[in-house]
Amino acid sequence: MSDIKRIIEKLIEFRNERDWEQFHNPKDLAVALNIESSELLEEYLWKKPEEANKESVKEELADVFAYAFLLADKYGFDVKKIVLDKIESNGRKYPIDKAKGTTKKYDKL
Repeated sequence: MSDIKRIIEKLIEFRNERDWEQFHNPKDLAVALNIESSELLEEYLWKKPEEANKESVKEELADVFAYAFLLADKYGFDVKKIVLDKIESNGRKYPIDKAKGTTKKYDKL
């Protein structure tokens, strides 16, 4: 079993022990993911990147991952596959010879 599947399994076990699946529809998982992402951003607000509290960043990042994994599971997505597919797709949109060293969006390269 992959590490990602093991993590999702543990998240589902945690959720089910608390009878929280009833609250974990795709929309609410996406909303929770967005809120946790905002809490992650808050760790950097008005600070230089190196001033962020690493422990708080770690906690918020774990929440982001947890909700993303639960949302992927709701749709039956293979996390490893969708991330690798996205990297491949981005490789086509952002060829090295045009994208290297620039932050331009693919349609502006």
